[in-house]
Amino acid sequence: MKTFLFTCMLVPWLVAASARKFDQDSQLIPGSLPGRELNGYFSDNLKSRRARRALVPADEPDDSPTPEEAEALDLPTCLLCVCLTGSVYCEEVSPDMTAVPTLPKETAYLYARFNKIKKISTKDFADILTLKRIDLTGNLISEIEDGAFSQLTLLEELSLAENRLVKLPMLPAKLTSFNANRNLLKTKGVKANAFKKMTKLVNLFLADNQLEAVPHIPESVRILHLQNNNITEVSKDTFCRSNDTYYLRLSLNEVRMDGNPVVLSKYPDSFTCMKVLPVGRYR
Repeated sequence: MKTFLFTCMLVPWLVAASARKFDQDSQLIPGSLPGRELNGYFSDNLKSRRARRALVPADEPDDSPTPEEAEALDLPTCLLCVCLTGSVYCEEVSPDMTAVPTLPKETAYLYARFNKIKKISTKDFADILTLKRIDLTGNLISEIEDGAFSQLTLLEELSLAENRLVKLPMLPAKLTSFNANRNLLKTKGVKANAFKKMTKLVNLFLADNQLEAVPHIPESVRILHLQNNNITEVSKDTFCRSNDTYYLRLSLNEVRMDGNPVVLSKYPDSFTCMKVLPVGRYR
């Protein structure tokens, strides 16, 4: 009898303690889920995310047809995405996400990969000044307004890979990594000073585009990918300085120019300042 009474008293206490722990774990962003980060994403939320999106609140009628795009815009961001303190994960959202969602004010990391976002406007990130990383890989972006990233003074990493860009917008000066692989960029769509003031840029990825020439590369860049473009020549001033025979460019560790029409062996004086030769065609 004593054992039975002790058990009956203990069970409610355990339930209450468990509820308190769950409440504490859930105090992140309204609508967010607790999870364990794995390689930048939260693996234990992926399965439940699709099920959560499919739910219709009981107090909202669902008797009239709504287009998928409008439905995506109407749902709260943290029902469509996984939100945790400082991070928003929106990958392959269903229904289709065609615009940048409204983000919590304290967002520092946005992963909105493989959706159908078509345009980035100045208002999309105007109030989110805490952003440090934006990944928009694999969308349908063909237009970015020039001031879209101008207020993001803390932004360090930006990926616009696998989109439909024909020109680059103004980029934040403090970027350390910029990825625009697999777009439709031509040299006329990249301003002459697009990267000139980016003195902290370390990784620059512009592969699989339609560039006809190498853009200005900041001194800080260590890894440069320009493979599979339409580059036909390299001048003495592309990487080195024709008026300074003592100049050395020691920071540049990797340059990929394979898959371009240019025959690099025709420009031997263009690489004298570098400690490594570009990867590419020499015959």
